[in-house]
Amino acid sequence: QVQLVEAGGGLVQAGGSLTLSCAASGSFVSINGMAWYRQAPGKQRESVARISGGGVTNYADSVKGRFTITRDSAENTLYLQMNSLKPEDTAVYYCEAAVVVTGPYKNLEVWGQGTLVTVSS
Repeated sequence: QVQLVEAGGGLVQAGGSLTLSCAASGSFVSINGMAWYRQAPGKQRESVARISGGGVTNYADSVKGRFTITRDSAENTLYLQMNSLKPEDTAVYYCEAAVVVTGPYKNLEVWGQGTLVTVSS
């Protein structure tokens, strides 16, 4: 019904940059807030960045000043620009969206499949 497809993960050296994308498709009325999460090996999933329907952003302390979350409403796409990457940023990154669907109207949480980011020393 609603699908999030992520792309942009890969291998990058410490200090480098990488941009992730998350494209929403399917049948929905609107997308409210969207967010990026990540899960490193042996660790719990953690929130990285979020952006509200009104464009208000919030970041985890560990990525403030390095990561930037943006949203292209016309393309229904979420982005995460990651700069000054560190080995501790290595994780599977997941896209999350709060969407409104019909039949009847209801709220729905949707997750992407995840994309792996590996930062080498």
